[in-house]
Amino acid sequence: QVQLVESGGGLVQPGGSLRLSCAASGFAPDYYAIGWFRQAPGKEREGVSCISSSGGSTTYTDSVKGRFTISRDNAKNTVYLQMNSLTPEDTAVYYCAADRQLVGCTVVARRMDYWGKGTLVTVSS
Repeated sequence: QVQLVESGGGLVQPGGSLRLSCAASGFAPDYYAIGWFRQAPGKEREGVSCISSSGGSTTYTDSVKGRFTISRDNAKNTVYLQMNSLTPEDTAVYYCAADRQLVGCTVVARRMDYWGKGTLVTVSS
């Protein structure tokens, strides 16, 4: 059974940092790219970042470039999203998703095969 479980969300002050984790099970990590998405209240889900199955290719949406870093540890079947210099605009439920793709990655939601249930990130003073 394929399962993606996000963790690491919480309340943080503006300018602070959080590291999200996405623990995957039920599939071989070598065959799946992983993406992080977020959905703020009243807004559509947007792609934030993704990482290829090997970890050699990454993509970031413009609003998080230079602040967020995605990485993966295939031995632990876990993908991380390090988020620095957080602003209130980063407040959202963050989801990870898996896309069976051997080369590259995408942050197009409809391409994803599996989804986690999300973890809430709140940036507020």
